[in-house]
Order: sequence, then C-alpha cells, then structure tokens
Amino acid sequence: MSDFPTKARVVIIGGGVIGCSSLFHLAKKGWTDCVLLEKNELTAGSTWHAAGNVPTFSTSWSIMNMQRYSTELYSRLGEEVDYPMNYHQTGSIRLAHTKERMQEFERACSMGRYQGIGMEIWTPEQAKENYPFLETHDLEGVLWDPSDGDIDPAQVTQALAKGARDMGARIIRFCPATGVTQKEDKSWIVHTGKGDIECDYVVNAAGYYAQRVGEWFKEYGGRTVPMMVMSHQYLLTEQIPEIEAHTKDTGKKLPLIRDVDVSYYLRQEKNGYNLGPYEPNCKGHWMTEDDQMPDDFSFQLWSDDLDRIEDIVTDAMERVPLMASSGVSSVINGPIPYAPDGLPLIGPMPGVENAFEACVFTFGIAQGGGAGKVLAEWIVDGQTEWDMWSVDPRRYTDYTDQDYCDKKGMEVYGNEYAMHFPHHEWPAARDKKVSQVHARIKELGGVMGAYNGWERANWFAQSGDDISEEATHTWGRSGPWQQRIKEECEAVRDGVGVLDLPGFSRFNLSGEGAAEFLRGLVTGGLPKVGRMNLVYFSDDRGRILTEMSCVRHGEDHFTMITAGSAQWHDFEILKKALPDGLTLTDHTTEFATMIVTGPKSRELFAGISDADLSLGWLTHQEATVAGKPAFLARVSYAGELGWEVHCANEHQPAIYDALLAGGAKPFGMYALNSLRIEKGYRTWKGDLSTDYSLLEGGLERFVKLDKPQDFPGKAAIQNEKQQGAKKSFVTLIVEAGDADAPYMSCIWKDGEIVGETTSGDWGYRVNASIALGMVRSDMAVPGTELEVEIYGEKCRAVVQKDEPLWDPANERLRA
Repeated sequence: MSDFPTKARVVIIGGGVIGCSSLFHLAKKGWTDCVLLEKNELTAGSTWHAAGNVPTFSTSWSIMNMQRYSTELYSRLGEEVDYPMNYHQTGSIRLAHTKERMQEFERACSMGRYQGIGMEIWTPEQAKENYPFLETHDLEGVLWDPSDGDIDPAQVTQALAKGARDMGARIIRFCPATGVTQKEDKSWIVHTGKGDIECDYVVNAAGYYAQRVGEWFKEYGGRTVPMMVMSHQYLLTEQIPEIEAHTKDTGKKLPLIRDVDVSYYLRQEKNGYNLGPYEPNCKGHWMTEDDQMPDDFSFQLWSDDLDRIEDIVTDAMERVPLMASSGVSSVINGPIPYAPDGLPLIGPMPGVENAFEACVFTFGIAQGGGAGKVLAEWIVDGQTEWDMWSVDPRRYTDYTDQDYCDKKGMEVYGNEYAMHFPHHEWPAARDKKVSQVHARIKELGGVMGAYNGWERANWFAQSGDDISEEATHTWGRSGPWQQRIKEECEAVRDGVGVLDLPGFSRFNLSGEGAAEFLRGLVTGGLPKVGRMNLVYFSDDRGRILTEMSCVRHGEDHFTMITAGSAQWHDFEILKKALPDGLTLTDHTTEFATMIVTGPKSRELFAGISDADLSLGWLTHQEATVAGKPAFLARVSYAGELGWEVHCANEHQPAIYDALLAGGAKPFGMYALNSLRIEKGYRTWKGDLSTDYSLLEGGLERFVKLDKPQDFPGKAAIQNEKQQGAKKSFVTLIVEAGDADAPYMSCIWKDGEIVGETTSGDWGYRVNASIALGMVRSDMAVPGTELEVEIYGEKCRAVVQKDEPLWDPANERLRA
C-alpha cells in the first residue's frame, strides 16, 4: 500500500469506542499524526453488541467526572463532526428498596450536584408520575438522573472516528497488529501484516484482546494484563402498543429504570423493552483449557442462556407488568472484559516506557468519551486534569494472577450494583500476600482486609463478636468493630500497641550523586545522615504527586518508604528520572514492618532490645530486637511515642511474639486511621492527590522555593504563592450522626457548596467526628461554621486551628 503510514507519533491498537475516542482526543490536542489499527471493522469487539447505556451515576468522584464528560461530549458530538447520531437523554429512575440504598443515592446525588449534574431524590409517588407503568409500593425512594440515557454504540464510534480523520488522524481497518519492538531510544516499531509503523508511543486499546496484546510488551518490562472476560446477556422484547402510545402522547421515551437491589436495567428500545441483568450465578468465558479465546471473535456472539437470568426477568415483569405482555424477540450474549475491581485500565503501562493502556472497559460506551480525554492527557501532557488513580493500571501489582482476575471478575459482575460499605471486605481471591505472622494475627482475632494484595488486620474481634459479612452492610460507624477500635486506640493512648503492616513499599537508592538527584526531584529538603523526614513530589502544576519517607543512611545512600498501594507508581517516579550511575532497587517483599507505639513503648523495647532508646524523633538505627537484627525508625503514624520495626521476613515471628509477651496489644488499620486523622496526617490518594496543589494541601513547610534546584512544579508553586491558593486544607470537628464523612462529601456554607471532605473518621482520643477537607480559602478561618453533607444529612462542622487535634505540640510524639 503506497499510502500506508510508516511513521506516527502514536499508534493505537484497537478500533472500538475507546480506541476511536483516544484518537479523537489526541487530534483535538493537536497530535494529528497518529494512527489507529483495527484487525477487522471498527466496533468489531465489545462495542458492536453493547447496550449503549450512558449513565453518570458513580460513587467514585473520578469515574463520575469521566462519565459526566462523556454525556457532555456525546450531546454535541454529532453536530461538531457532522455525523448523525441517535442519542436519547431520557433520564433514569434508580430504585431503592432499603434505607442503606437511599443513603448511597444521597451521597451520589450530592457528588453529582457538585459536578453540575441535576440529580434529585424522588419519592416513589414522583417516580410513578413520571413512569406510569412502574410498581412502586415497596420502594424506599428513587434517584432521578436527568442526564442518563442511551446512544447507538456504532454511531458514536463512527462519529469519533470521523472527527479524528477530519483532523488528520489515520485509521487503518482490516490491519491486525502482530507484535511490537522497542528501539534503543525507547520508541516503538508496531508490526502489522501490511508493514511496520515506527512511533513514539503505543496504546493497548484492544478490548477483550488486551491481555493477548499485552504479552508483546513483557520482554520490555511489562506484565500480564489483569483481566478476564464475562458473558453478559440482555434481551429485547417485541413491540408493545402501550409504549408506542405513551411515546406518541408525551413526545419522548420512557426513562431508563435501574433496579439496583435486584440487579438489572430496563429501558425502552424502540417501542419495546431492553432488559439487561447482572446475575449472581454468572458465567465467565475463555477461562479454561477447553474454552480458549479464538484468534478472531469479531462480530460474534454466544448462544443464549436464559436459565441464568430467569429469576431477574420474572422480578422485572413484576416491577413493570407491561413487560410481561410481550414476548422476547432476541437475546444478545456477548463478551465483556472485566478488571478485578470492575474499573478500566487507563494510563501508563506498568514497567514499560512510552506505552499506555486504555482497555478492559466494562462500561465502555458510558466511559468512552471521558476515557479518550484522560488517555490523551496522559500521553500529551504527562498528567491528567482530574486525579485518575481509580483507573491507573499501576494500582495493581504482582498479586493479580489469572486465578485472582477470574475470581474477582466473577465477584464484581455478580455484585455489579452492590453498595461498597466502608467496613465491608469482598471475600473472593484473598490471601494473595500474607506476612510471616498472618496465622498468628488470625488466631488473635484479626478481621482482615486486602491492601495492594497484602492481608492486614482491620480490627481484632473477641469471642462472640459478629464477624459475618452481613454485619458490615452499613454506612454507619457502629458495628461489632466499634468497641474494639475504641479499645485498640485506648491501648495505644495509654499503653503500647503493635500493628503488623506488611507491604510497605521500600526502595533503596544509592550511588554518587544520589542526594543531588533527590534534591532536584523533591519539593523540600533532605534529612541529615542518621535521620529521616517526609518528602513530597510535585507534578509540573505544583500538584501533589506523592509523599515518601526518606531515610538517609549515608551521604548518597537512602531508603525511600511509601504507601503499599503506591509501589509501582512511586518506583516509576524515581526510575523515570534516574540518571546513569545510580542504583534503584525495590525491596518491598523482603522485609516486614511493625508499628510499635504508645507511651509504654520505650519501656517495652528496653526489655527486649539493645537499641539506644534515647535517640530523638525522626532518627533511625540498626539494633537487635528479641535477639534478631532489626532496623528501628523513630516515627509513629499514630501520633504517640513509638517506632517502626523493620526486619527480614524470617525474623518477624520471633520479634512479634516478644512484643506481645512484653505487653503490646495488637491493633488494626481501622484504629490506625482514627489515630492518624486526629493528628491531621494525610492519606495518599485521599487527602493527597493531584486534584490539589501542595499549597492547597497545607504542605508549604515541605516546600523550599529558595533552594537552587529546579524541581518539578517549582515555577507553578511560586506563581500560586504570589497569587494565593484558591483552596485551603482544613480539619473540621463535625456534629455527625451515625456516620462519619466519607471521601468527597460536600461542604456547605449558607446553601452554597464551598468545598469537599478528603477523609473522615471518629477520633476516639478526642471523642469527636473528624473530617479533613478542602474549602474555599476564605472559609479556612478557625471557628468558621460550615456544614458537611453525610449521606444526605447536613451536619454542623467547625474549622479547627491549623494544628493536630490530639497532642498539638507533639509532646507525646517526641517524649
């Protein structure tokens, strides 16, 4: 082919809605010399058989942002690119059968209002007025979303493709990519049956083929893409005269119904119905030796399996009896890819330079517009407008083997509309990573949670405590855990506690010039030899990229310690900037960590260790604990006198047993969260995210604008300091009811939203509900009265002084 492109800035592999949206948004940002490759015709994968629903609803701030953007784009896209599209914004009625579901709706409604979506809470009677065929006698209430609706998947894909082509981008159909080769300069050659294309960046947007395409990148540092494929069915009924008459009378389609407690959606399709269930007895495909993914499944479906969804269909007919008056005209049963948490992979490909992922979309049509925007920002700008950790491929690490992906995908699908309660842990595919004392923790009553695949105790149950999954189905703070958390916090306050904390990310950095390298990367200063401190990393907008503990062993020898979930993300920050001659190694899995903290911790160590216990706060030392070599760091995330004990895995059992024998009480992650929030200590990707600048986050003391190094974001921070930050970090005491403020609860003043919470919990040492958050800077004055909206209830809140609520002078910490 004489016009076959041999060079491009970006090559996208996959021609579904995601690939086309990515190409469109790259072109919108001025990158028009990009190429999309599709092995068949556009939309040949999951896109062509998608139902085409376009909701905005989510209890994730970033996912709601992405879906909201899709609705805004689709509403103008046809006119913008001159391509006719069937997009019906019918609105949707989301049904609640329980008080807990109504609380979830209130939370989503509040977030939606903040983003400019006109969501409303309706009574069952209002729902009946707007949907006369609906049975509402057993409902608690309804969420109305006016922006919800449906779109023709093929049309929106073709419209995006036309828009991209009109701007100069190239789409090559019937041209399967066959492999990739990375050149020495880290650019790429993408191989196809029609020839090779050299490019700067490559994108895996291959839908349910994404894992197969991902294998090509393994030799360049990649991993197996964490995903599996589900069989999803929806059925179309024959035409129903009453629906035709209603449409003619009102001039519009019926709203879409989602009965989330039963687990299905029901929408008008022409003058009939489209029913899409998410059944608990679901079925995965291409998971076994005798069910292998074919080389090409373009425009294909599986045969129907209506027995699986019979109960849900029956329930839907009782909810809308009109549906029972019509027969089934067709059943669509096709493959839908699932990541282990049900959210897509958008962003840098872990471990591989200049490669990106935009794949494994379960709701690709709803998220497609926003996904293309996010992916284009990642590639062109190196960062995204909204913090998108929820979909960042680096949120998973090495625990996502295929067994994990299969079990979690089945679990997510079978609970597609489930509520994600704050004290609930999903049971599938657990114990992927455990500490050396895991069995002992369980013996002691540890009720476990998964953190980046690592099992940690959330709280410690005693005999008779209800540890059933059902007990956690509440948004409230009260439950069998509440008294135990209180006791654990009091043990840390009055005595000494021990927390097993496996999975702390730790990286060793050494080599001549390591200190100067770090000075040019972090916003503040480095600790002296023998000491440690917090360091912050900014993006070039001055926003909070990450936080690490910096432990300095020698002039040019450091250990960087960071959050368990940040392992791949933070290692990449360091590695990407690493100059020749320095060594960076990941030792996360080689060491155990225990937090030992409380006013009696020094007394405990005096009996089992030869450490110099007179060394002050933020020091570290090698020592022997219980006869085993260990590394002691004089810090405490709980805000009490204490040490982190780091040791080789094989030495942990002896040390842990000695700590227990010395009187340490085991405590869990729930207690730690309560303790840290009383100190105003931030959590990564909650209080600390790229949605906020360092100055907004109250972190100016960790910024040295007078140092000579031009660290990332320095100019932006200088400019913001001159202009003044628009938001300010605050600690609030909240007169909360039964629940504490979740992430992204709206903060109100005189009927106006003036900010949002970033985390909230009950403080057992100060005996109050606490929220950390961001508010308009003029609202950050201590004593200012605000309101925090918690599951629909506006609760009085008061801005506190810019200091810890507990031990404000840090006297206990430094004791």
